[in-house]
Amino acid sequence: MTYYYRLAILPQDTERIHQLNYRAFVEDIPQHASNEQRLLVDPFHEENTYIVCLKENEIVGMLALRSARPFSLDKKIGPIEEWLEQKPQHPVEIRLLVVDRAHRRGRAFFGLMQGLVNWCKHAGYDAAVISGTVRELKLYDHMGFQPFADPVGTEEAKYVPMISSFATYEKSAAKRLVAPTVNFLPGPPKIAESVKAAFANEAFSHRSAEYARLFATVKRQLLDLTGANYVQLLQGTGTLANDAVAAQLSRIGGRGLIIVNGEFSQRLCDHAKRFGLAFDCLEQEWGEALSIDQLAEQLDSQEYSWLWMVHCETSTGVLHDLEEITALCRARAVRIAVDCASSVGTVPVNFHDVDFASSVSGKGLASYAGLGLVFHQDAIEPDETIPRYLDLGQYEKYEGIPYTQSSNIVVALHQSLENILLDPQQRYQRIRYCEDRLREGVEELGVEVLAPKECANPGILTFVLPEEKSSKRLGDDLLLNGYRTHYESSYLQERNWLQVATMNEPSDEEMERFLELLRCLLGVG
Repeated sequence: MTYYYRLAILPQDTERIHQLNYRAFVEDIPQHASNEQRLLVDPFHEENTYIVCLKENEIVGMLALRSARPFSLDKKIGPIEEWLEQKPQHPVEIRLLVVDRAHRRGRAFFGLMQGLVNWCKHAGYDAAVISGTVRELKLYDHMGFQPFADPVGTEEAKYVPMISSFATYEKSAAKRLVAPTVNFLPGPPKIAESVKAAFANEAFSHRSAEYARLFATVKRQLLDLTGANYVQLLQGTGTLANDAVAAQLSRIGGRGLIIVNGEFSQRLCDHAKRFGLAFDCLEQEWGEALSIDQLAEQLDSQEYSWLWMVHCETSTGVLHDLEEITALCRARAVRIAVDCASSVGTVPVNFHDVDFASSVSGKGLASYAGLGLVFHQDAIEPDETIPRYLDLGQYEKYEGIPYTQSSNIVVALHQSLENILLDPQQRYQRIRYCEDRLREGVEELGVEVLAPKECANPGILTFVLPEEKSSKRLGDDLLLNGYRTHYESSYLQERNWLQVATMNEPSDEEMERFLELLRCLLGVG
């Protein structure tokens, strides 16, 4: 790997940063006096966040950020906002931007710029200002910086106040010359250009004949993909869809059983409590496969009316055998409800014998979030004891369109489903291939994958990091290098886990670059 980037937090990083600072602002630009130690400590060193550029484990460049006001530029020219027509709401100042002489050919600078942009988005900054040396104005222009005030400083060390925003970076040479950011998140998913274009179309009324035809087509697509008998689309998230399922379970009555083996199955218990449902929990260790024998024993221990479970537990990547569990329930006249938010669109599913299944328009269906989907086996009548928005009978009564709906979200889902249904088996095979390659690669690096292959959803991998390697730090560093991974949820940080979603179908090149980057950041080999 030519260059890679990370946050500077190791003890040995500090001295190298001071050395680079000295070379740049004492030897190259005579802004400070020389000293025997050949170290230059920035006055705001303790407040700075440093992004460092490495080659073969040696720091060859760095960028220092500071968000506290006043900026050094504020002190030189007054508040920067007074010079700007478009005033940033949350700016950050680049205190230092230095690359060692032997590596000043552009690539290291451009990689630092990508790291800066990704970090600013992550931290909530909307613009970066810098005092750019007049010696490198062309380079700053290539990186997306624009001057906004008169030069400051001395003749020997003259600087131009400059600013970069996300908009200017998008038009820059730096943006064109670095690899695009890779989305390894389970949500929001990678959105195809055709889906983006569909979403951008002009909105039209949900009461129009055009919308009714579109809506009927989308419902048919969803039924074709899943084998369900009915489906309702609710404007909301998977949480809303699960509330609608809980409302239906409340009509069944009796005692239920909830399989709990992760964050999202724990949330099913919360849904059930809020609807006053009587239920037991069959608890498994997070990341463990469900024992079918144990489930059968629990179902036979007393009379249950319904079972609720998560098909793919997103927090761990474990995938339950839906067909086998459904057969167990059917043999005992137990109704079954399943949260399939991370399985629909990533693995083949068949809801023909499933009473209720929930999912979403994002994740495996690769469209925008905003639709909660509820599949059901039987027709449902309206029930006035259920809140209107959660009453699936109301949706059924009005052919799925009882309330205001967004045509843009439905049009986008229609396009994404068209893409998937062209060859769903090819999509499933590609996701499986990506899972196999990444699983093999990370295990070669000594990283454990939580869910065993035989019970794992190929769409999401959970990495169990050793205690000395922080999942948050690794996720931050991967982001600087252009990989968005899933690590910020509290349930992941508490366990030092990091997740990558192969449901986004990364290219072979993106996977190999990721594995090489992981090797560098983990210090393997």
